[in-house]
Amino acid sequence: MSSKASPPATIVFVPDRSALPPVFEAWLGRQVSLVLRVSGADELMAIASRSRPRLVVFDARSVAESLQACTRLKTDSYTGVVPALVLCGDGVGKINAALDAGADEAVGPATDDHEATRRLEALLARSDRDLGVHPSTRLPGAGAIEAEIARRLRRPDLFAVCYADLDHFKEYNDRYSYYEGDRVIRILAMILHDVVKGLCGEGAFVGHIGGDDFIFILPYDSITDVCGEITSIFDLLVPYQYSEPDRRAGYFFGKDRRGVLDRVPMMTLSIGVVTNAQRTFTEARQVSKLATEMKTYAKTLEGSVYSIDRRYDDKPAQVEVPYPVSNEGGEKE
Repeated sequence: MSSKASPPATIVFVPDRSALPPVFEAWLGRQVSLVLRVSGADELMAIASRSRPRLVVFDARSVAESLQACTRLKTDSYTGVVPALVLCGDGVGKINAALDAGADEAVGPATDDHEATRRLEALLARSDRDLGVHPSTRLPGAGAIEAEIARRLRRPDLFAVCYADLDHFKEYNDRYSYYEGDRVIRILAMILHDVVKGLCGEGAFVGHIGGDDFIFILPYDSITDVCGEITSIFDLLVPYQYSEPDRRAGYFFGKDRRGVLDRVPMMTLSIGVVTNAQRTFTEARQVSKLATEMKTYAKTLEGSVYSIDRRYDDKPAQVEVPYPVSNEGGEKE
């Protein structure tokens, strides 16, 4: 039995149980996901709340209840991200009413079949893109990161996957509030994006796993320039995220992850780097696992550093001490 998860269902909300226009029935028939037809708003919300649907099509050509159900779906904090398409009756007023109800797209009888299909596909493409982006930093999320690594593995070019993580971020968050912590994450996202894209252009990728964890992918020969610049800029800006007394002291007293009160130094940045220069990868999860390992090792070093995995495929599976790199970009023995 396959362990692959089934794709999310598509829901068709038709209160009077009438058939949809042929173009939509044909489109639904081509989908690999399950198509569920429901006629009540309570049933719709129950299904959408248990497992977020791929799409909900509301037939509002003759029944106002469909617009009410659309509003209910789109105003809920959990189901509001589900794309909603409303089939309207004649007239601009019907289209406006559908959009006022929260519909992401509205199609009337005057829309030709080809345009209706294109609108539907564009709606799903927008939804997939929006769901794949981290809401705070607007950077691609975990799914896009995995897809980008897989894309790189299919190509012959040498590349590096870099896993960036903040040190002492939890303690900072506890002292200064989650609002300030979120601001630090956005600052780090801007540093990563501006440096990586500024030095590598379209040949690089920056993604946000979540929290203070980021992945960026770049050409192999750009590792030193990019990572050195990132750590330098971060160390330059991070002191200004602290109060003046804490900045002057260089630390504050706070509880660590074990609840022990101790001196907490200023945040630093650890970057674990994995390349395909000396290793052969067949799956994105291999790269992800090794990048996590290197990031964990980098966090044992002092200061903001990046650590490059220099092992070969035939080496034993223990961490060979990589070269930590100083903020100026020079290697330390």
